[in-house]
Amino acid sequence: MATQLTTRPAARAVDPYRPLAVVLTALAVAMATSSLLGPVGAGLMRYRTSPTTLHQLVGSDAAALLVVAPLAVAAAALARRRHPVAPPLAAGVAGFALYTYAQVVIGQEYLRLPGNVERFFPLLLAVFLLAGATLVLAWRALPPHPPAPSRRLARAAGVTLLGAAAFLLFGLHLPAMVTAWTDPNSMVEYAASPTPFWLVKLMDLGVVVPAAVVVGLGVLRRAAWAQRMAYPLLTWLTCLGASVTAMAVVMLVDGDPDASPALAVGFAAVTVALAGLTVAFHRPLAARPRPTANARCCCAPDLPWDLVAPAAGRAAPLPPGSASAERARSLRA
Repeated sequence: MATQLTTRPAARAVDPYRPLAVVLTALAVAMATSSLLGPVGAGLMRYRTSPTTLHQLVGSDAAALLVVAPLAVAAAALARRRHPVAPPLAAGVAGFALYTYAQVVIGQEYLRLPGNVERFFPLLLAVFLLAGATLVLAWRALPPHPPAPSRRLARAAGVTLLGAAAFLLFGLHLPAMVTAWTDPNSMVEYAASPTPFWLVKLMDLGVVVPAAVVVGLGVLRRAAWAQRMAYPLLTWLTCLGASVTAMAVVMLVDGDPDASPALAVGFAAVTVALAGLTVAFHRPLAARPRPTANARCCCAPDLPWDLVAPAAGRAAPLPPGSASAERARSLRA
């Protein structure tokens, strides 16, 4: 008696690109909304901070509105097309949002300076949560083995990352910390708003600098894990560079006593260098074929379709002794 064979419907592989596009779009809208509600736009959200720190927040909001949110929209459009460049761009945008909006929430002088930023906490929390979800989805969609950069490009990326870390540590934060330890009243920024002062030091020296040093050294040594991490890290640092450059420009334009033309020029130069490296790193990734969802063969749902019928059109042999091979032999019989 012939045995009646039953087949299950083809199993669908989880496609991380579609939810990534949706979450990225929501993140872009939330960041733009936060900027437009703040001093850059309608002025409804008033930060509880000193004038110097307010200049920095205005620059950050301007960068988020004019640079990072459009980049998130572009990455979402690429994700809808399943473009390989979308995941590292999305991860970089998510890193910027996590870094920036955590400081916006924690770095206020609540109950001490006037403002109403706490009323907009649900919006800022939404940005933070969307950024976290974007980072998870983007890292999941990032190719496990992206193209390795050339030796020249790897050397340039490693040196730039190490140089940026040295600039942040020795050129920016260490002199300010020494002044805060020895003569705090001489710094307007620190005397008026010590909370954001130390919060920025904590996040830059505890997150940004170590990440740049570790990945920079790894890229110089041609480590595969470092090359994979360099893709989103360069995007993240480029967004941060644009934000800090905008802060420095706003401080100069408004005549802030802590403004420095040298720092503005330095941040702008670092941002341009990081942007160039980001584009150079992503160029070979953009040339890769776009990934396709792993369809499953209906006669062998436990195997990906590309193992059963490769692109060349020839059937790949099924593993001997597997359940799928046994079913295929019984069908031929």
